Amino acid sequence: MSTPSLTGPGQPTGPQGAGEPRRPGPPSKHELALMIWVCVFPTLTLINLTFGGWLGMMPSILRTLVLATVAVPIVIYLLMPQLHKGRARLLAKRAQS
Repeated sequence: MSTPSLTGPGQPTGPQGAGEPRRPGPPSKHELALMIWVCVFPTLTLINLTFGGWLGMMPSILRTLVLATVAVPIVIYLLMPQLHKGRARLLAKRAQS
């Protein structure tokens, strides 16, 4: 059994056996910050455009609670996994060329 290589953020990791695909390493903190922003900004914008009239009648603390309660699961469970998959495909393409 081979051990994963720990080369740093964005670098391939995983078993180094013959014919085994190499998985990309975790994103750097700057890549992750950009990925989170790419998910959060459109999500909050869409929620505000859709429910703006209803949210506008709420006190700011309650409005923030509702926005966070709706936006966080959307970002964490729906959007971020898709961005991570897209990043992995992009890095795999780069490694092949």
